[in-house]
Amino acid sequence: MKKGTSYLFLLTVFLLLTSFTAHKFYLGIYQVNYAPEKKMLEITSRIFIDDLNKALEKKYKRKAFHIGTAEETDQEVTLFKKYLAENFIVKINGQVKPIVFLSKETAEDDVLVCYSKIVAVPKMNSIEIFNAVLIDWSSEQQNITHVTAFGTKKTILFTDSSRNGVLKF
Repeated sequence: MKKGTSYLFLLTVFLLLTSFTAHKFYLGIYQVNYAPEKKMLEITSRIFIDDLNKALEKKYKRKAFHIGTAEETDQEVTLFKKYLAENFIVKINGQVKPIVFLSKETAEDDVLVCYSKIVAVPKMNSIEIFNAVLIDWSSEQQNITHVTAFGTKKTILFTDSSRNGVLKF
């Protein structure tokens, strides 16, 4: 009887361990580089396309978005840029700076890479970033933002409970 119970226990443990499905990981990666010789910040964002389209659908109450695909429309791109402007905000030395969206491209078929810049930054003592991109869609979303300035790289992790971060240089 003990042998049968042991086999049943091991079989149950095995089934429990193998029955768990992989949980999707919600992550965005942002790189902000300060180029003092150009007096500007260069920003690169990497966002999963399927999650972005779902977030845009929720935000704008539309059935389908096609950002990063051949079916995307000019109106969708306009709404996407508006969404980014509302959810990724940068203050330099305490002042909000406008972000200029430059371009976007698809990488690895599922990641949207966006290029932006902030001009007229002659000096940077501090940077404050608000990053809520996709966090309003999924509380499990995390955005890692690397900031490189003056030869130093610092990282901020943005989550549902922490959407603001400040770095001093």
